[in-house]
Amino acid sequence: MEALPLRIRPTADQAIVWANDRLYLLDQRILPNETVYIELQSATDTARAIRDMVVRGAPAIGITAAFGVVLAARASYRAAPDNWRDRMTEELQRLADSRPTAVNLFWALERMQRVMGGIGDGNPEPRLLQEAQLIHREDVAANRAMGEHGASLIGSKTSVITHCNAGALATGGYGTALGVIRSAHAAGRIEMVYADETRPWLQGSRLTAWELAQDRIPVTLLTDGAAASRMAQGGIDWIIVGSDRIAANGDVANKIGTYNLALAARYHGVKVMVAAPTSTIDMTLKSGTAIPIESRDPHEVLHCGGQRVGAPGVAAWNPVFDVTPAALVDAIVTEKGIVLSPDRQKMAELMAL
Repeated sequence: MEALPLRIRPTADQAIVWANDRLYLLDQRILPNETVYIELQSATDTARAIRDMVVRGAPAIGITAAFGVVLAARASYRAAPDNWRDRMTEELQRLADSRPTAVNLFWALERMQRVMGGIGDGNPEPRLLQEAQLIHREDVAANRAMGEHGASLIGSKTSVITHCNAGALATGGYGTALGVIRSAHAAGRIEMVYADETRPWLQGSRLTAWELAQDRIPVTLLTDGAAASRMAQGGIDWIIVGSDRIAANGDVANKIGTYNLALAARYHGVKVMVAAPTSTIDMTLKSGTAIPIESRDPHEVLHCGGQRVGAPGVAAWNPVFDVTPAALVDAIVTEKGIVLSPDRQKMAELMAL
């Protein structure tokens, strides 16, 4: 995994780039101070980039993994043209193990493996690359559809709060929650976006604020603990967030702190909108209690900017996600349409469309 210059303008909508027969990722660990593309040359590199959060956000992880399959097929076919599928097994498992909560990862890998099963003799790379690029294009189109659907729920000019980053950086382009915000702002319905800073990786302050500023959408940062007080002052009609996995009953897994935000929103009469593609909906899980929640190194909580901030000898609990019960969600917005007050029956009807 090597940092190399790529001669395109680095923007949130160009966070995942296939060029020169290579995969490039805009390194989200160092935004907004630096805009550097990382070149990935293997599926192992790709899995490491996903695990180390060079790329993050469920749709972006799925797209990146699809391109990782292309790189795995290239290496395997070069090494053993007659046995390339078997040689890919280990690298496919590395990709699957990279992040456990984002269901889009497994959705993309399963889709790529179905394509692998239909490939006959010859080099599999062109057909797999075609599929990975299709997944990428479909995601952008889905996000734009979501943006229009979600914006239609915002009736008059208002301010909103968002948590973590569910923008173009977290997707193939345009964004899920920020896609809704972009569409609503273009329609004159967004006065101000309040972005939670989102500890401990600060995706809100580093990534969401950067994206919104690039689009000239008014944005104000909040500490995670300030959102309820801001709601109490009025003028906030919606909380708009993304999701990494949605269960069959409408329970939503998203960045840690989303549950707190939804509880505060219910008390203050603020509505909660979750924007996510249908590939994020996992109908095999009955409820959010079955969603695997990733935990990361306590070091991320105990340190900030390379300096220890936690008292010596103390421990830290560092779950990456939490689950917001469907009862606290007013709308789930997908590319297929909107589910209001989600429950098991409504989610099943959506997925049957």
